[in-house]
Amino acid sequence: MSEDCANPLLLGWIKEWLDQARERNSKGITVYKKAYDSMKACPLRFEHPAEAQQLHGLGPKLCDRLTDKLKAHCTENGLPMPKVRRGVTKRQLNDSAPLDEGLAPAPKRVRKVKAYVPTLRSGAYALIVALATIGENTSQGLTKANTIELAQPHCDSSFTAPSDPTRFFTAWNSMKTLIGKDLVYEHGRPLRRYMLTEEGWEVAKRIKGTEEGSVLNSLVKGPSREESSERPTRKTKTAATSNKRDVAHNQGLIDLDEISSADEIHQSDAPLGQRSQIGEQMHLQVDTLPNFSPIVFPPGSCTVNLVLDSREVRTLKDREYISEELQKKGISPITRGLPLGDALWIARPKSTHEQLLARANIGDDEEGSNEFVLDHIIERKRLDDLIFSIKDGRFHEQKFRLRRSGIPNVTYIIEDFSISAERGDKYGEAVSSAIANTQVVNGYFVKQTGKLDDTIRYLAKMTNMLQEIYDKKSLHVIPSAVLHPQTYLPLQTKLRVEQPDQGHYITFSAFSSLCSKSDAMSLRDVFLKMLMCTRGVTGEKALEIQKKWKTPYAFVEAFEKLDGEARERMVFEQLGTFVPRKKVAPTLSAKLAEVWS
Repeated sequence: MSEDCANPLLLGWIKEWLDQARERNSKGITVYKKAYDSMKACPLRFEHPAEAQQLHGLGPKLCDRLTDKLKAHCTENGLPMPKVRRGVTKRQLNDSAPLDEGLAPAPKRVRKVKAYVPTLRSGAYALIVALATIGENTSQGLTKANTIELAQPHCDSSFTAPSDPTRFFTAWNSMKTLIGKDLVYEHGRPLRRYMLTEEGWEVAKRIKGTEEGSVLNSLVKGPSREESSERPTRKTKTAATSNKRDVAHNQGLIDLDEISSADEIHQSDAPLGQRSQIGEQMHLQVDTLPNFSPIVFPPGSCTVNLVLDSREVRTLKDREYISEELQKKGISPITRGLPLGDALWIARPKSTHEQLLARANIGDDEEGSNEFVLDHIIERKRLDDLIFSIKDGRFHEQKFRLRRSGIPNVTYIIEDFSISAERGDKYGEAVSSAIANTQVVNGYFVKQTGKLDDTIRYLAKMTNMLQEIYDKKSLHVIPSAVLHPQTYLPLQTKLRVEQPDQGHYITFSAFSSLCSKSDAMSLRDVFLKMLMCTRGVTGEKALEIQKKWKTPYAFVEAFEKLDGEARERMVFEQLGTFVPRKKVAPTLSAKLAEVWS
């Protein structure tokens, strides 16, 4: 904490809330950042947090929270609670004049905003009641299906069907209101999960206080130890059903490091108060991965289809060329936007089995939930595009995302394209090195073609071959409810070791969510992308840096503890002995020090 701050205790609490908002990626980041900057720049010492209302960015609500924290601090340390002085004027803040309690005028009375309490048995009311059942200190929320199941008994409107046939809105639309008011935090992929924020828990407790004997009396506070020892707590049938279903979800609470060894764990999604405890658990057993029963499709029950990325075209004026040429060869491709790759293959259940996936995959109702992605994906690169992607770093970033997708069979198609002799001489070695690196280091198959027509013929042959292969196999699908970004890759690794002859697939909607560039990104993902923005930092080097310094804050803090040449050589001294592709040279280490410090 800054030594120049006149109110280090208050500043520390605001910093703690700011870090929590950043971890949750909530809308409160802006509010806490303004309050933090104002408190840090203030030259006057406040006897009571209420005096800080004169600062920009600190309103009565935030000052009340600071007051509560100060009361708890004084109680724990046996200190007297300071009294509120008459006020601090803006002139004193600007001029840094000494505070004169007798002359300082009383601050203007701030009009209090009426506390938000949803209407009884409304959609918002029922959703808050439902989300209050999971406990205030949990880091894992409820899925949409579980939330609706718990909320419906407390709402007069339906969460699945509009009450008025002329309208399209259901009670679930109240969730947007709660998220907009920053009462509910939405996170997770491929299935969205919801949990109450600190402000949301305040509303839940207000509901409890205004309705004696309501369901929240037992759910928000919970029974005392004496009561629980004397008699068992009564639970509603709905809550008991939800608890059984949540067992599989709670299996995935540990945030695994997908790329590095499976015995390291991270918890970027957990609150700051829990991260120090979680960080001590450095050994993870395989049995912590979720257990599930796969959705099994017998041989011949699905059709195999080729999916092309809608951005993969011959020219801007001839966008349908690839699809038309494939149709001439008997292949009818599906064209849509892909989150990763330029072509992949999906399996669609036939009419006799089309309801099997929907019945077993409750909660996965996004586009593509009626089909699942197979174990093959194509990344097409024309020679000139390959050169551009090497120069701007997209080539390494794409390979990194392909690796995290969990698809084992990745094929790079490199199309020949006429480039100038000067450009060929300049980048020829870089292209050869990139192709060799893709084959040897990444283990991907590289297919070089002379022109686009050769690529089309290759796609047609691949489609015919995969149709024959998968038509003779039983296909196992992982239910979307057990998928989590941090456990997906270790789970696939475990399944491929235990059942090497049997693939396990996920729905296209789950694949899109897991491979999205920005959908609910974890702090670790953001940190890796930030590192790779520095020229020379590849995916492998970024991973090694992230293993050593888990968060951006830890990385910056390590630099701030050093100065001069020691700061410039810090990363090199830690990672300079690694193999060449993971090694950080002194020049790159100095560049990182310049950027991050």
